[in-house]
Amino acid sequence: MVRNTLVLAAAVLTGAALATPAAAQGEQFIPILSYRTGAYAVNGVPYANGVADYYNLVNERDGGINGVKLLVEECETGYATDKGVECYERLKGKGPTGAAFINPLSTGITFALTEKTTTDKIPIITMGYGRADSKNGAVFMWNFPLLGTYWSAADIAIQHVAKELGGADKLKGKKISLLYHDSPYGKEPIPALQALAQKHGFEFTPIPVTHPGVEQKSQWLSIRQNKPDYVLVWGWGVMNGTAVKEAAAVAYPRDKMIGVWWSGAEPDVTPAGDQAVGYKALMLQHGAGKFKVHEEIQKHVHAKGKGLGKDDFGQVLYNRGVVNAMLGVEAIRKAQEKFGKKPLTGEQVRWGLENLNLTEARIKELGFEGVLKPVKISCTDHEGARDGRVQQWDGKAWKVISGWYTANQATTEPLVKDISAKYAAEKKITPRDCSKES
Repeated sequence: MVRNTLVLAAAVLTGAALATPAAAQGEQFIPILSYRTGAYAVNGVPYANGVADYYNLVNERDGGINGVKLLVEECETGYATDKGVECYERLKGKGPTGAAFINPLSTGITFALTEKTTTDKIPIITMGYGRADSKNGAVFMWNFPLLGTYWSAADIAIQHVAKELGGADKLKGKKISLLYHDSPYGKEPIPALQALAQKHGFEFTPIPVTHPGVEQKSQWLSIRQNKPDYVLVWGWGVMNGTAVKEAAAVAYPRDKMIGVWWSGAEPDVTPAGDQAVGYKALMLQHGAGKFKVHEEIQKHVHAKGKGLGKDDFGQVLYNRGVVNAMLGVEAIRKAQEKFGKKPLTGEQVRWGLENLNLTEARIKELGFEGVLKPVKISCTDHEGARDGRVQQWDGKAWKVISGWYTANQATTEPLVKDISAKYAAEKKITPRDCSKES
């Protein structure tokens, strides 16, 4: 099944590569780093399908971005950092102007590519993941952790716990554990949670889980013994479903588990069956569901037999892939306002990202009303938005159970400034004067 999907992906996404060299000069190249195989495929496939379907929509419905067709190619990383770097090196120079940007879909690959993309002048989009300190665009000129970093996610999770307890003052003396994927991804929220524990007086315990996450018995025995009031889950792929099943095995209440937004999709709960009922997770603004943009994809892509996301259409990770692709397309469109309606370099697209301003009206026009809130990027703020909600699995579907939370920058911003300053000193980077940027 995976092999057929890959063949279909190649046929749909790289068809433009058959164009003549002259025609190719009018195309904008975008690489997709994906993982449709291995332990993380269960989450990687729907996300990649959403990305591919939206790029196809732009080509099929609009004829590209202002007449500039998208030339797209997938490269399988298997969520492995070394393969991700290989994919980047192979794809970065393709097309008439090279890669418009890179989406690693891996915090580990993001760390490995940060210096490379700086040298190559190719922006790196890490929507809802990546380096939390790269929110500071004065230091990280080429990194864009759009919509939310893991420090923002940690703060939102603790805000929700506080609400369930009856107020932030009730956090004092509570026990909160973090079950995390033992990788750069899983370790990212730890500094924020340590700061929050110190601020609110709760006991914080980080618990690592070795890749890929199918063996967690010792961790859950420890949790049963320690009896934390809440367990935050920072998992990916098979680790998430395993965590839910192991929690059930030691009778830990699933409604006291809160996953990050990468631990809150359909494949994370369906393997556990009824044992997953009550499990909660953060939302990266959007959830599951079908909106105006889905109607457009159905009409212009799927109806023509060019869609990839038929089985996961409208699911959480499919929708996230669609959102991610849209943000990249709109950054190119913004950059075209300054540099012309033609294929653009990564450096030019970086300007488009840093000046991206999606208003409610534009979001509605794009078909994303009800999916996304406004996003505004600047030199000082490469995150652009830090809003989230909480959803809960009822056995059949995700139900939104909270209002909107906005991450408290009084907690996250000191971390951003401190750690980005240390990075700048280590790499001998002189931070930009953002007052002079436009």
